[in-house]
Amino acid sequence: MRNSLFDRFRGAGGTSGSSGAKTFRADFTASLVVFLVAVPLCVGVAVASGVPAELGLITGIVGGLVTGFLPGSSLQVSGPAAGLTVLVYEAVEQYGVAALGVLVLISGLLQLAMGAFGLGRWFRAISVAVVQGMLAGIGLVLIAGQLYALADAKAPSSGLDKIFGIPELIGDVAGSGDALKALAVGVATIAVLVLWPRFRQGAKVLPAPLAAVALATGATAIFDLPIARVEVKGLLDAIQPPGGSEFQALAEVGVIGTVLAFTLIASAESLFSAAAVDRLHDGARTDYDKELMAQGAGNAVCGVLGALPMTAVIVRSAANVQAGAKTKASRVLHGVWLLIFAVLFPSALGIIPVAALAGVLVYSGWKLIPTKDLVPLWRSHRGEAIILVVTAGAIVVTNMFEGVIIGLLMAVAKTAWETSHVHVEVSGRENDDAGAGAGDKPLRVRVRGNATFLRLPKLLDELEGLPREREVELDLTGLRHVDHACEMALATWTERHNAVVKRDAAIEERVPA
Repeated sequence: MRNSLFDRFRGAGGTSGSSGAKTFRADFTASLVVFLVAVPLCVGVAVASGVPAELGLITGIVGGLVTGFLPGSSLQVSGPAAGLTVLVYEAVEQYGVAALGVLVLISGLLQLAMGAFGLGRWFRAISVAVVQGMLAGIGLVLIAGQLYALADAKAPSSGLDKIFGIPELIGDVAGSGDALKALAVGVATIAVLVLWPRFRQGAKVLPAPLAAVALATGATAIFDLPIARVEVKGLLDAIQPPGGSEFQALAEVGVIGTVLAFTLIASAESLFSAAAVDRLHDGARTDYDKELMAQGAGNAVCGVLGALPMTAVIVRSAANVQAGAKTKASRVLHGVWLLIFAVLFPSALGIIPVAALAGVLVYSGWKLIPTKDLVPLWRSHRGEAIILVVTAGAIVVTNMFEGVIIGLLMAVAKTAWETSHVHVEVSGRENDDAGAGAGDKPLRVRVRGNATFLRLPKLLDELEGLPREREVELDLTGLRHVDHACEMALATWTERHNAVVKRDAAIEERVPA
């Protein structure tokens, strides 16, 4: 029985000579590391999303016990992600916490359907610049919002208001002793997150997020600082399954847009995370369709429980691989540890300062911004860099869904422009100097490539530059593609040009020499 349990989890990165006991010990150790990384992130994402802290733990538990069991990517770990924090906060502000379950449930069902129809692999076709821009925009809005939480202040609702309100925030913090104490705790948390990995021995024993939150919590308790702590309701009290009235909200256009945003962003983030995790180990590669269905099943369960949406999280997944995980047992066990913690030690959450969690999320938001990649991208692929920046800016100015749509439209337009190359070849010009009557023969114009409306101005400019006294024979057989607008415009130009040439020739014949 014991060996059969090991065998169920075998096959993701372990060597053929590894015994079941060694594999399980590696997974057991890795699960503890992932659990320690997951606790502060689950709680922090929930608090930043404007929901009870326990809902973040519930999503982490489902990510381990439900998604963790399912096939797809064996080593990546799922749970609440900073990438969806901004969108969840906006949804909760607009529709209420009770409606969150419906949004997440429908998103999960859509993911299940997309995976079943084999659409998971198509997410690999999404422009990397759009995804990086999406994450950068999320990071900017997340940082702007958590700057207020660092000082125990309430953040404005929109991204622009958060940014423009920072000068006023600075003035308020400077005049408040309690706000300065909260800010000190938050800034110290960020400092620990940056410096902790340099202490390799300590980093091996305790992950940076847990160390930072533990030190901030200890300092807050020792000095009895008058700053905000996490509010605790209890695991069962936090669960809010959606009712019939919440499902009626699906008739609203705004709700549908939010569901689509949840689905698109959660799916893209999970599958891009899977691709990144695949590069970290030598085990089995991700089946994108199965992974999308696994994420959908997890989100459907989270929706029924009224919890936060989940994605695969690269921070936890990388910690899982680096800790030596061999199979999916590690991520399942991490869900078990989260469940035990949430049931037996819920009061432990109540001593954590909100400013410390805000510091964790400010650091996480900064990691979402591709600061190291932007300059090289600008040098090698300037158009991609522009798409990245515009997508991020659009998310800050508008909202998540509209910003991503703007980025996708820009990527499609850029691709269409770059692929619609056309070349015009003109033959017969040599007849102009071949003697009397030779210049009366038509010019042969051959168009090659892809003729779309995007290249129509260039095409017409080249045609307009042809001699006005010569007829034109237009050859479109060299085109791999021609859209309707271009075909009609070329035919109309040729007909009009030849008619004008014939008319001028007829007038010239009637005029006596």
